[in-house]
Amino acid sequence: MKTEYDVELAGRTTLRIGGPARTLVTVDSEADLIEAVRSSDAAGEPVLLLSGGSNVVISDDGFDGTVIQVATRGVRVESDACSGAMVRVAAGEDWDRLVVRAIDEGWSGLESMSGVPGMVGSTPIQNVGAYGHDVSETIATVRVWDRAGSAVRTIAAADCGFAYRTSRFKADPGRYVVLDVAFQLPLGELSAPVTYAELARTLGVGGGSRAPMAEVRDAVLGLRRGKGMVLDPDDHDTWSAGSFFTNPILQSEDQVPDGAPSWPESSGRVKTSAAWLIERSGVRKGFAIGGAAVSSKHTLALTNRGTATAKDLLALASYVRDRVHETFGITLVNEPVLVGCVL
Repeated sequence: MKTEYDVELAGRTTLRIGGPARTLVTVDSEADLIEAVRSSDAAGEPVLLLSGGSNVVISDDGFDGTVIQVATRGVRVESDACSGAMVRVAAGEDWDRLVVRAIDEGWSGLESMSGVPGMVGSTPIQNVGAYGHDVSETIATVRVWDRAGSAVRTIAAADCGFAYRTSRFKADPGRYVVLDVAFQLPLGELSAPVTYAELARTLGVGGGSRAPMAEVRDAVLGLRRGKGMVLDPDDHDTWSAGSFFTNPILQSEDQVPDGAPSWPESSGRVKTSAAWLIERSGVRKGFAIGGAAVSSKHTLALTNRGTATAKDLLALASYVRDRVHETFGITLVNEPVLVGCVL
């Protein structure tokens, strides 16, 4: 366990925005992670858990408390030809490295989420997904430290409350600390069914078909790079928190604006495209406020052009949200977690 004081957090986020942490504790073991959280809670110390910093906006004032940087490591594998591979992964493992290993080992189901930044422990919180699949499809259990009960708990996937970009962990953000995630992955060389139309076209396959996992990864990375969604220190379009707004879920098809894409949800509601709404509300790629700008590649990404503050970014986000609401009567919801700031 390493403890530092008055540490700037901007360099620890993909947005490269954020003021100092009063205390920064880096933990590389599960025991230290639990102890750091438990001791801070006992002292009444505010705690911010930080892993890859890819889904967070930290205020310019920083965090007046203890930031715990999760750097735990470990991948344990149990493989069976009938049931597939059960792979248990520590929260601090890099997500994309896990995807690469899954493809190399012949574990199917993660390939469409290639290039997603961040650590494994964050994926069940947001129910991370891309190109037609999300992690809830392959998660078997999530092991957590329950701060309310002061105990380690193992939560089955069915009890995780997974839905579009949310979970019970996101709904109750102060309670659970993810320790590790167990994935149940089929064995083979072919991907999960390719259901996302853009990806299917890129691969030249029909919807619902399977393709070699390595080819799916290459195609996904190509699509993501074209949208500025693969981290590159030399490309300011990637200095973002990914998609800043989630796709709105509306009560019925009647609420979907004319011409907007729509996808039925299992709940009977309908999802539409945030990017379509933003573009049709008059917000253009490259539009800037201060040092923050809408990505030149994808309107869902709000980016730091090199000098942006959190104030700049939130002013831009407010402008985009207000334009969509004024035009369509739909309120966009931010996906990144806001720390010490309000949209």
